[in-house]
Amino acid sequence: METLSRFSLLGLEFLTTLFIFVVGIGALAVVLMYIADISQSRDAVRHNYPVVGRFRELFTRLGEFFRQYFFALDREEMPFNRAERDWIYKSAKGQNNTQPFGSTRNLNLVGTPIFVNCAFPRLDEEASDPPPVTFGPYTDNPYRASSIINISAMSYGSLSKPAVRALSRGAALAKCYLNTGEGGLAPYHLEGGADIVFQMGTAKYGCRDKDGLLDEEKLSAIAAKPEVKMIEVKLAQGAKPGKGGILPAAKVSREIAKIRGIPAGKASISPNRHPEIDNVEELLDFIARVRRVSGLPTGFKTVMGAYGWVDDLCDAIERRGIEAAPDFITLDGGDGGTGAAPMSLMDNVGLPLKQALPMLTDILERRGLRDRIKVIASGKLVTPAEVAWAYCAGADVVNTARGFMFSIGCIQALRCHTNNCPTGVTTHKKSLQGGLDPKVKGPRVANYVEKMRKDVAMIAHSCGAAHARGLKRFHVRIQQEDGVSIPLDELTARFRPMAPEDYRAAE
Repeated sequence: METLSRFSLLGLEFLTTLFIFVVGIGALAVVLMYIADISQSRDAVRHNYPVVGRFRELFTRLGEFFRQYFFALDREEMPFNRAERDWIYKSAKGQNNTQPFGSTRNLNLVGTPIFVNCAFPRLDEEASDPPPVTFGPYTDNPYRASSIINISAMSYGSLSKPAVRALSRGAALAKCYLNTGEGGLAPYHLEGGADIVFQMGTAKYGCRDKDGLLDEEKLSAIAAKPEVKMIEVKLAQGAKPGKGGILPAAKVSREIAKIRGIPAGKASISPNRHPEIDNVEELLDFIARVRRVSGLPTGFKTVMGAYGWVDDLCDAIERRGIEAAPDFITLDGGDGGTGAAPMSLMDNVGLPLKQALPMLTDILERRGLRDRIKVIASGKLVTPAEVAWAYCAGADVVNTARGFMFSIGCIQALRCHTNNCPTGVTTHKKSLQGGLDPKVKGPRVANYVEKMRKDVAMIAHSCGAAHARGLKRFHVRIQQEDGVSIPLDELTARFRPMAPEDYRAAE
């Protein structure tokens, strides 16, 4: 008993000594932080409130996470609220995503689309599948796209290897196409066997020469891949119109550098525009060159701001002939974009898709080029209502990027540019990629596509249309400030872009 008591006393003395040591270390740390804070002048809060002021930065960083999980309502968050994300998560997992007790969406907000159901909707057996859209009728290899929803441009580099592999597998299962983004064609894009749209950014990653200009031999090799179906020349994207792509140095691994043709370990900043393209004539010249080398349908991606150049483009096409027209225009909204971008561009530059899409399709219709030039809509179209609206507004095909990011596990942590994505979607750290298994996530991509097709078709049938591509502007009304909605065709007629001759007459 005496021995046990002696050991107990020794243990108590050890714990007491350890406690005093830990408290002493803690006190020393506080004293050092106090001295460091009060002696610096870079941060006024820390200087005036030593040690305690450090918690401000911590709470600021944690604020977005606390809002997401504890404070924000289902319809409050930006850029995508919890209700939207949950619909995608459940759809991707194949779960039932019907909701009880009525809508939680405020239908009185200005700009809200309200689809016009008809008195006698179509029976499912009376409906039909959307007809495919043919791109590049004057090329050697026209492409027929059947899916109403496809994977928008996200490059390997911005996305992780398992994320790209999952998207490739899912696109093949769903029979939709996958846009590579501007980071070049990686083996992982081809892995699943999906149809590929190769995007050529301003830096021409994957098909650039030593000066950053187009290398025709490299482009020809890419186009020779049987999976590659079209070439998209990127002029601008929604996140940063007027600025090239940004890939932080931490993401430029040796493999990515080799695929892109750039130095490893250095930030990759693309030029503001293609050096070869400074006007509509040069744009048509470049498209013709790419189409000749590749033998594939070729178009371009842009964001609408000024729109007079679209009429100039149509004038140039009329002079050259209908064959010279781009095979498609991918229109991104100024509110779109998955990439990291300066806030001044992301928040303030470029027209939102809801303004730009009707504007572009109206100009092409007025100039008689609507059938020749297909329009692909892209920009925050992640739910069935938004996709259905795009078809009402005149889109031939719809792309989405962030919807597919959510389908493979993105939680909107807003850490895409830091290489610290907690779900492995946008990081190249192996330790963070373990939970993103392409074999698991690929089918979820396909589930999301199938659910989107089903629900968009359901909206179309309710409106009396046979399929999504049968939707017209009169099928949707847009809520106004006075609380009354008006048909989209009437709304767009008020703001239809004037023809050049109308400008001259007005002057």
